[in-house]
Amino acid sequence: MAFAGKWELESQEGYDEFCKLVGIPDDVIQRGRDYKQVTEVTQSGNDFIWTQHYPANHKVTNNFSIGKECEMQTISGKKFKATVNMEGGKMTVSFPNYHQVNEISGGKLIETSTAGSVVLKRISKKI
Repeated sequence: MAFAGKWELESQEGYDEFCKLVGIPDDVIQRGRDYKQVTEVTQSGNDFIWTQHYPANHKVTNNFSIGKECEMQTISGKKFKATVNMEGGKMTVSFPNYHQVNEISGGKLIETSTAGSVVLKRISKKI
């Protein structure tokens, strides 16, 4: 149940380069640069509801079960099929343009998204 709770973005690295690489428009990148994104996670065993709140009241919610294929959605609204796995306490999933690893370390939610050699690392604190 380590992921469960409400998390607020504390810091991020590689934001602009990553967003440009995955095709997010410049105006959206600008609005999100200093936005304190909130992530809400509900967990019941291997079942998750993962909601991320973005600027302009935009949010993306993905429901998934560890190890089972499901339909997910990107920030831009694209839907795709993926399987979320748990490996050594780290949650992993491959999106269409990048691979993401989520983990709890030192009481923080760390989300690392990798597209080729470009890495976006977000660190959030529990609120």
